[in-house]
Amino acid sequence: MKFADIGLSDELLEAVIAKGYDTPTPIQAQAIPSVLMMRDLIAIAQTGTGKTASFVLPMIDILAHGRRRAMMPRSLILEPTRELAAQVAENFEAYGKNHDLKMALLIGGVQMGDQVKALNEGVDVLIATPGRLMDLFERGKILLTGCDLLVIDEADRMLDMGFIPDIETICSKLPASRQTLLFSATMPPPIKKLSDKFLSNPKYIEVARPASTNTQIAQFKVPVASSRVKRDVLRTLLRTDNVVTAMIFCNRKTTVRELAKSLKQHGFSAGEIHGDMDQSARVAELDRFKDGSINILCCSDVAARGLDVKGVSHVFNFDTPWHPDDYVHRVGRTGRAGATGRAFTLIAPEDAEAIENVEKLTGGKLAVFEVEGDPKPERSSRAERAPREDKPRRERAEQAERAPREQRAPRQERTVRAEREERAPRAEPRRESRQRRSESAEAPSKPGEWNGPVPNFLGFSAD
Repeated sequence: MKFADIGLSDELLEAVIAKGYDTPTPIQAQAIPSVLMMRDLIAIAQTGTGKTASFVLPMIDILAHGRRRAMMPRSLILEPTRELAAQVAENFEAYGKNHDLKMALLIGGVQMGDQVKALNEGVDVLIATPGRLMDLFERGKILLTGCDLLVIDEADRMLDMGFIPDIETICSKLPASRQTLLFSATMPPPIKKLSDKFLSNPKYIEVARPASTNTQIAQFKVPVASSRVKRDVLRTLLRTDNVVTAMIFCNRKTTVRELAKSLKQHGFSAGEIHGDMDQSARVAELDRFKDGSINILCCSDVAARGLDVKGVSHVFNFDTPWHPDDYVHRVGRTGRAGATGRAFTLIAPEDAEAIENVEKLTGGKLAVFEVEGDPKPERSSRAERAPREDKPRRERAEQAERAPREQRAPRQERTVRAEREERAPRAEPRRESRQRRSESAEAPSKPGEWNGPVPNFLGFSAD
């Protein structure tokens, strides 16, 4: 089957062919005709199978007919992260170059002014993260009553990030007669409940078993003695496994920063991306990775979903993900578009339960990969090193404690005597001054006598 066989317009086919595609993926071949027929849709597919194009392409043809109005977008695409939203926007620009469609991107971390201006001019496609969309909606800057097409992308990630209440609020503000498309790699019960509530007789498409991983990816688990030797094992793998480009995932943002710094110190061309970075820094770092300025990207799960970076040869799980579903998405950054890839997960003793949950979800045991040699723990910080003690000083202190009291007494007595002698000279002047004051004081006058100064004329005598 070719793209020309699934009902797309000639203008859109021209843009698709210009991108170098002529054959749709299984999810695209099944989803695009249903979307063009204006049906609600639930699509379950593993990451890296072309889900984005399966709703972007038919939306462009649907929106080609109609008129945009100020503050009232005609369609809405919800994405869990800024990077995914920006990536979908890039797809719309590439595939919609032959159509007169306007698009607005509503994401956090950037100024609202340009976003509000774009909404006031009218947009056909609104791509947004739930947080920024709710913020503008509450400020009265956007109306959702004219939105006839809703796409909820990466629905399971929305659940993990706590966006489901916001999505329910957004859905309640949209027209009841809208078309709704829900895309996800997994289908946990809360997502099923959401689909039952807001989708009308949807078509269900599943091109891969939920939570399955790409068979083009060779997956391994690497046992390590402790978490302290993970960096050494990772560097060994980076040097010996023919790594072209790699994404290294960590559970914590602080671990991402520390690991990126450590790799740079050991001569690797590494960068980092995590939630504590502002949007411009995250975009710049991702662009450096895409254009080859760096070939190793240390990242948190903010980069685990949907990012399409071509040519990633390896994925390393420095930390086993806390949520098994995240493993599927992390590993899916390699082996995309029919390419092969390799994925390694470093397993310390404390990761045993997490890797068991991953293997239970994916339905198979990961192959064990043994690293040659016996890496020694890396001392990552000075605080971890045992402090060195001053042996002579310690011995003198112990000897002083063991010394008899009578040997220490003379020194203590001399100290007390010296203190008394220092205070004695200061005490005598105080006593002398009090004595002089008491001697110079006059006796009190008798009652009725004059006690003031005596004028000279009163002392005059007649003699």
